[in-house]
Amino acid sequence: MSFYTMNKGPEYSVCDALQGAVHCFSTRLGGVSKDHLSSLNLGMHRGDEKENVVENYRILGDAVGFSPEQTVFTKQQHTDIIRVVTKENCGEGLFRDTTEVCDGHITDCPDVALVTFSADCTPVLLFDPVRRAIGAVHAGWRGTAQGIAAKAVDAMVREFGCERQNIRAAIGPCIGKCCFETDWDVPQAMLDALGPKAVTAFSQKGEKYHVDLKFCNALWLQRAGVGALDISPDCTACCTDRYWSHRKQGDLRGSLAGIIMLK
Repeated sequence: MSFYTMNKGPEYSVCDALQGAVHCFSTRLGGVSKDHLSSLNLGMHRGDEKENVVENYRILGDAVGFSPEQTVFTKQQHTDIIRVVTKENCGEGLFRDTTEVCDGHITDCPDVALVTFSADCTPVLLFDPVRRAIGAVHAGWRGTAQGIAAKAVDAMVREFGCERQNIRAAIGPCIGKCCFETDWDVPQAMLDALGPKAVTAFSQKGEKYHVDLKFCNALWLQRAGVGALDISPDCTACCTDRYWSHRKQGDLRGSLAGIIMLK
């Protein structure tokens, strides 16, 4: 299975594992935002003009197959909270505020475009083509240590009756092991959560450690029993010409999004 870059209009990626669902992982290319937010900023709280952000969703949605009005945003605070949403939640985040904190959400309703944000953290999208259910997850290192991707799978099983082996998952572009330099607290959190297999995810360089968040989230998803998994090869911090990276750009950046919707 593989990721593919689409660039007829805005640039974004899709993958084999999620075929059958409307989906994308955005880049920073192809929108209307200006200056340091140039050009496909998808975050409402990055200092951008609201009309630019709405237009960016329209441009991306026209290419991918959703409308801005169908989107539902997460209100991310590095939690492991998974929220069930419906069509009543469409428009939350883009057209009206949402007060309910979550770093992942799931639905079995068609025409609800789940949005999760990143700018180095790991976006994870989930799709069950049999039960017809989806999920979108934001996994920073804290959420990764808490197993939020696996908890989203568990929630799909619990709330919608999904069979684990029918759920397909995709890990989108995020900071790679090459660039995610940390102190010992991050490897320790992964070891505490995942056990000895997490050793593969980090290496020591002097007094610092480099940690592979994609590996850790893949391990959680495999343990959760997903039937298929695609992993983007891209590192957001290595490719700031294509992606936003908080590690490299700080607050002078926009937001990427992973988006998924049932047709």
